[in-house]
Amino acid sequence: MDYKNIFSESNEGLMKIFINRPSKLNALNKETINELSSLFKEAENDTNTKVIIITGGGTKAFIAGADISEFANFNQEQGEKLSAEGHSLLFDLVENLSTPVIAAINGFALGGGLELAMSAHFRVASDNAKMGLPETSLGVIPGYGGTQRLTKLIGKGKAMEMVMSAGMITSDEAEKYGLVNYVVAQEELIPFCEKLASKIMRNSPVAISSAIKAINASTNSSVDGFKVEIEEFGSCFATEDFKEGTTAFLEKRKATFKGI
Repeated sequence: MDYKNIFSESNEGLMKIFINRPSKLNALNKETINELSSLFKEAENDTNTKVIIITGGGTKAFIAGADISEFANFNQEQGEKLSAEGHSLLFDLVENLSTPVIAAINGFALGGGLELAMSAHFRVASDNAKMGLPETSLGVIPGYGGTQRLTKLIGKGKAMEMVMSAGMITSDEAEKYGLVNYVVAQEELIPFCEKLASKIMRNSPVAISSAIKAINASTNSSVDGFKVEIEEFGSCFATEDFKEGTTAFLEKRKATFKGI
């Protein structure tokens, strides 16, 4: 598929996805959401892709919000549909992807941009990054999971403050609150994420997939996270990767995982 608003690079198991709308500071519109959904599904189905890094093209922005012109005249029913479709097409998809996703936040990550970063499995920010959910300043609230994921990541009090104030926080504040895992110099952002990806790729893809399911279950009130952990733990014993990992350990050699 040819993409208009995004592009990707793949090398030795690592896929890098770039949002490429420089004139709009990489703002999310419906077309970009659909393109990202398609590419993430493509990566998920590619056994050669072990880790995904998503970032913004250029140096100014990860994603500076949603394209407001697309929904400024929507009514209540259209607004609910917009939110529901965004969840299913992209944001929930990314969160539940079995392939690890690292958000490399360069510059502004606002509104839908921060919501997409929060859908990733973890986040690394450049030292010039600014993050926020400014929706209440437009008379609306975050609609792509922002109120839920932000609260789980940084706690109710800080989430309330960020959403109600509609203000931005620095990368250092984001690290302090637990919103991002690391802050690095902008020129080191992608290399740093690549090093993290290389550490992940040494390990079993099927075990990592199980870990994602179990950890996500811990924040899902509709399921028993401990039960999911038990089931996923048990399922690992039926894999070739488990046999290889334990055998390699006992033989004092590095494991060679096949992801099966």
